[in-house]
Amino acid sequence: MHVLDVLEARGLVQQTTDRDALVAALDAGPVVFYAGFDPTGDSLHVGHLLPVMLMSWLQQAGHRPIVVLGGGTARVGDPTGKDKSREILTVAQIAHNLACQKAQLARYLSFEGEHAAIMVDNAEWLMAWGYIDFLREVGSHFSVNRMLTAEGTRQRLERDQGLSFVEFNYHLLQSYDFLRLYQDHGCRLQIGGNDQWFHIVGGVDLIRRVEGAQAFGMTVPLLLTADGRKMGKTESGALYLDPEQVSPYDFFQYWLNVHDDDVAKFLKLYTRLGLDEIAGLCAAEGAGLRPAKRVLAEQATNLAHGATAAADADFVSRTLFGKAALSADDRARIVRTLSGSRSFPSTTLALPASWADAAVAAGLCESKGEARRLVKQGGARTWQAAVTDAEAPVTEASVLWAGKKKAALVLPA
Repeated sequence: MHVLDVLEARGLVQQTTDRDALVAALDAGPVVFYAGFDPTGDSLHVGHLLPVMLMSWLQQAGHRPIVVLGGGTARVGDPTGKDKSREILTVAQIAHNLACQKAQLARYLSFEGEHAAIMVDNAEWLMAWGYIDFLREVGSHFSVNRMLTAEGTRQRLERDQGLSFVEFNYHLLQSYDFLRLYQDHGCRLQIGGNDQWFHIVGGVDLIRRVEGAQAFGMTVPLLLTADGRKMGKTESGALYLDPEQVSPYDFFQYWLNVHDDDVAKFLKLYTRLGLDEIAGLCAAEGAGLRPAKRVLAEQATNLAHGATAAADADFVSRTLFGKAALSADDRARIVRTLSGSRSFPSTTLALPASWADAAVAAGLCESKGEARRLVKQGGARTWQAAVTDAEAPVTEASVLWAGKKKAALVLPA
């Protein structure tokens, strides 16, 4: 099966320029390709992963990726799909964001071996240009009339929201990135989100005009989940890859709780499992899809955070709500994994404290009176052990329960 057929079967391709010629180029030998990531934040999120996964599959097929970190274009900001101008970042902010994104991308792409990925910062060439030289050498190849027809530009103008001249130049900068990568590395294929199609085609055309060579563009789809949300968006915010912003446990839980209609699609997009294996996992319906969801959660978390974090999150999701006794090591593992979770409530408290005081501090009970009543009714637990005295001390980091489903982590201050 051709690598492009694999990518299309997995749902990773929205459109390409001259598909037949691209297939021939991929068959003829290793193709150097690139995708760009503007460092507007210090972490990538799940929405960024589609082009990264596509790059990973192409690299495994013997082609060489270039990761372009937009230290130069971030100083301008891509207006595509934006209702207003982006905040202009400082040089220090951009440098910090670049360093963070580099570490995250290294989990998905190999920077060693025969087809090792290259990582570059487009500030290396963009910041060296003189304004007049850039206008003469690059700007002369672009039509303002055509640039005004770009969907993102047209929408901003139709909404009377305006478009700064700085943003208007972004199309030239990204197009020039492609030309420069072609000249320096023989790069012939650019990958991006489908909203980047106009910029990608601009680079393909610039290479044709300047070098008389054929280059290619490929886009990944812009995904919505089955419930209509933009991929990677949750009620508590974006699903970031940074474990300080979204803990591996929360990351795991996101995939474990996806809509049934999204399971097969996400297994194809966000894991490296084969298509036949995915079809087998998703042959069931309803409750029968739970094993497939767990595999999705394990595989996606492993890629983003590593095998240990994935195993810890899986262990907690399996054991936390169980009735089996937990060893001291098990409890320590649960505490470590839940610390920093946004989805599992936690609080810090000076310990030792009475169970009633700890339950109130953790939000499990509104008052000590309510905590005492809960204890009398047999609904209070510390870990799996029933609490029979509301004044019993909580002496260490513990999971407290109010009833069968309401729980919180109490940590020593």
